[in-house]
Amino acid sequence: MTQYDPEITEPQTPVQLKETQQCPSGQMAPQSQKLSIVAVSRTKTLLVSAYQEHRTGNKKVRVIAVVLRKETVAYHCLLCCQDQLHISDGVSSVYAHHFDFPYGTADIMCPIPTGCENVSHIAVTSAANKSGEFVEVKNQKVKSDSFPYNFTVCLSTMFDFTNVLQLVQSLEMLQVLGVNRVVVYKTSCSPETQRILDYYTHKGLVEVIPWSLSKFINVSRGWLPSHGPGDIHYLGQIPALNDCLYRYMYQSKYVALHDIDELILPQTVNSWLELLPQLEKKYGADQCYMFENNVFPITVTLPPPTSQTLPLQNHHWQNVSGVNILAHLYHEPIIPETHFSNFKIIVNPRAVYRATVHGLLKSVKGCAWVDRNIARMYHTRDPRQPKLTPNQLIYDGRLLRYSTHLIPAVNTVLRENGLLPEDSIQ
Repeated sequence: MTQYDPEITEPQTPVQLKETQQCPSGQMAPQSQKLSIVAVSRTKTLLVSAYQEHRTGNKKVRVIAVVLRKETVAYHCLLCCQDQLHISDGVSSVYAHHFDFPYGTADIMCPIPTGCENVSHIAVTSAANKSGEFVEVKNQKVKSDSFPYNFTVCLSTMFDFTNVLQLVQSLEMLQVLGVNRVVVYKTSCSPETQRILDYYTHKGLVEVIPWSLSKFINVSRGWLPSHGPGDIHYLGQIPALNDCLYRYMYQSKYVALHDIDELILPQTVNSWLELLPQLEKKYGADQCYMFENNVFPITVTLPPPTSQTLPLQNHHWQNVSGVNILAHLYHEPIIPETHFSNFKIIVNPRAVYRATVHGLLKSVKGCAWVDRNIARMYHTRDPRQPKLTPNQLIYDGRLLRYSTHLIPAVNTVLRENGLLPEDSIQ
């Protein structure tokens, strides 16, 4: 699938660079190499990662970066191709969503020279300093089928995380839904959380990407400057999400962008494996599918209606840090603010150029709203409408349909990680 990206100017013809800067020697790092943020000397620019872009009219390397928006930099790209060093001019474009913070996410597009099939490494420099640190260029091979994973979920910016019980419940639910991979961009977490991440990493479900942006700039804990001081929106969530999207572009058939306290649940079938063919038939393939956000406030714990029976759960869960999603089965009424702004998505990543927190900024075919009777998002969190009385909330027991599998699976994980007594069954 070749798509021309109109935001990117046509490349100049690169020439071989004869300078002291040399291409890295030795074998390329594997695709799963951990992310390492690189600062561009004499600028405020930070490089997150680099990916070969096959969908533009002329092949380029797309460098995902964090930039000081008011700073103007003439970028040079040093490209290693068959151990030869070439230079081209990089073209920077800042993402529209920066929420008025000083720093924003940007793509620095670097043209690839004619005759160069694969760029192994790239360094981005400024005109003021013509040497820089090389990073690996991923996505050198295009794939259109036979992906290692059907579904990958990208969880961005885990910071001071302690919600162990909901983490385990969500990871177990995601597996039931058909998810093969969960990518966590982690800055910091509790020791118990780290134990759980290590457990699922060993199982092959989770990949933890160390997210070190806070070592370079002051990241905000809010989504607007008025909600929290800092240089960039919510811990640098947007560059992390876009790195995940490109990292798994040719590894996963679909990618979901949502948080650990959110679950996209089908209403007429039981898994995403069954859901996605429905969505492609109804809304078209290569769309981004948007799911309505239903907030289940954790401040309210009510029993199901008399016609429903709450499954027996392990009373030892109350000793585990975090939220029990099975205890919060009533959601707030849908209002326009939460319906149209706080949705999350599942996409074919090869049809996407830029993602944001809620939806996409640039894609091949745009997005489609999914009928809530087909699938919707269950968001178990602090209330969005705290003035509601309990009788104004709406019961939804769909999650309980999964409890027969979920409860024993969660018990097993917690016991194996020393968070439940060994003899604990209920």
